[in-house]
Amino acid sequence: MTGWFHRAWDSDVGHSFRTSPVAMVAGFVAFICVFCAIFANLVAPHNPFDLATLELGDAMLPPAWIQGGSTKYMLGTDDQGRDILSALMFGGRISLLVGMASVMLSVMLGVTLGLLAGFVGGRTDAVIMRICDVMLSFPAILVALLIAGVGRALFPNANDSLAFVVLIIAISLTGWVQYARTVRGSTLVERNKEYVLAARVIGVKPLRIMTGHVLPNILGPVMVLATIQVATAIITEATLSFLGVGAPANSPSLGTLIQVGNKFLFSGNWWITVFPGSMLVAIALSVNLLGDWLRDAINPRLR
Repeated sequence: MTGWFHRAWDSDVGHSFRTSPVAMVAGFVAFICVFCAIFANLVAPHNPFDLATLELGDAMLPPAWIQGGSTKYMLGTDDQGRDILSALMFGGRISLLVGMASVMLSVMLGVTLGLLAGFVGGRTDAVIMRICDVMLSFPAILVALLIAGVGRALFPNANDSLAFVVLIIAISLTGWVQYARTVRGSTLVERNKEYVLAARVIGVKPLRIMTGHVLPNILGPVMVLATIQVATAIITEATLSFLGVGAPANSPSLGTLIQVGNKFLFSGNWWITVFPGSMLVAIALSVNLLGDWLRDAINPRLR
């Protein structure tokens, strides 16, 4: 493990990361957000979703540095007495989980269909690309709203796990198109190269050529796109949760926290919505900056 890390750190990509202040800062911010989200149970000062520990008398407390605040709640509390700092950590976990899971599902679906369309061609290519065109003709958020709404209508008494599955599928079915079109374009170029023609001549099966020869050579653009799409998926999840069709109310994400705080924004309790919104921006911006750096780092022409 240590040897692998040293090789990666000393590689061209590692050198590019070390010499890019923007990438270093973005990576640090993303690491802090992900670390706090994953280990929220350990680093959070309170469990904001444990009803037995909530104190309604501490509701609407401002941040600690404002008059009336308490060092017990560094970023203040909401209308139920929940610690905002702890809620950010637990809410960030939900947003990151849904965002990463939906991107993984989108990558698997998009890469599979794009590889098939580009390598096989003909009617298969035409059908898949027409489906992509249809999907792109609708705003992604509306498609996600439709799928999430249909899922909730079909399973009105669904538990939290099923609700998260519906949410992940709703986001994934709006994000796979970009991967399919990117992979198809790269596959059209790779399938006419000498190593693919040689594999065909010696009798290698098409599936083996696609997965063992073509796929490894087109993963670069997919990695860059997936990195950027994580931020998009997190924002989409926050939007759906803000509209009330995202994460369950008893497992709120950053979007749910922003929606709750929005009710009190103009009453002077700005911290309830500003801090969740700031964390959402920090996550999305840091991931986007890392995606931009990765695009330049793995493309020699952009160095």
